[in-house]
Amino acid sequence: MLIRKIEVFLRQTGMPASRFGRLATRDPNFVYSLRNGREPRLATERRVEHFMNIYRENAHAD
Repeated sequence: MLIRKIEVFLRQTGMPASRFGRLATRDPNFVYSLRNGREPRLATERRVEHFMNIYRENAHAD
């Protein structure tokens, strides 16, 4: 489930939920909406997972 992956990412990075939403989907309420039961489209899930992967790769490169 996407929200679980995002919650782990947020804990690992210390990133606020609103910043994550803004960077990953241009929607600062994205994570809050997921927490309240929103089901994202497949394309959105892929975009969010891609964002998390790229962010982790860049964090390890520094």
